[in-house]
Amino acid sequence: MKKFLALTILVCSIIAFNLKAVDNSILEIKDSDFSIGDSDAPITIIEYASMSCSHCADFHNNTLEDLKAEYIDTGKVRFVFRDFPFNYPALAGSMMMRCIPNEVRYDYMNAVYKLQKSWVFRDNGKTRAELYKIMQSGGMQQDEFDACLSDVDLENDLLEGVMNAQREFNIRSTPSFIVNGVLYSGNKDIKEFRQIIDKILSE
Repeated sequence: MKKFLALTILVCSIIAFNLKAVDNSILEIKDSDFSIGDSDAPITIIEYASMSCSHCADFHNNTLEDLKAEYIDTGKVRFVFRDFPFNYPALAGSMMMRCIPNEVRYDYMNAVYKLQKSWVFRDNGKTRAELYKIMQSGGMQQDEFDACLSDVDLENDLLEGVMNAQREFNIRSTPSFIVNGVLYSGNKDIKEFRQIIDKILSE
């Protein structure tokens, strides 16, 4: 009887975990998500990016503005930014973006990607020093910078987001884009996005 009870509890726990996983699908856009575009747009693109990733920087520096002008600003696409840090510099960069007001986050994020080579280093101390210079230029003080980087709850939240993305969509590389529930791995230029988006809009 005890073995049966233990087995029943185990099965119920597994079911409960799976139900929770379904309930908390990464496709659900939360209030805490940072996004641009109309929330009622027919297409939602969720980007998973690592701020130290050169391919992610290429997308942000060379493709995002065209995507924004053609599809986001015209109400066709809602674009959601999610963090997928692979290393310490990426984690530090993502934490900084969470510690500034949303109204300036888009500009900060693009600036940090443009300056990627000036702050991403194997030496964590050098990464922190150079990243602070960028944040300081926008008015962040040293104590604010240090407090953000030492926020354990924020760090855990970011890492939980990575695990959820791996669990549900098996995301392993950046950038990865989920377009209306379909995963597209790897960097895409504006022509590739046009093909994906225009096909959906025509259906």
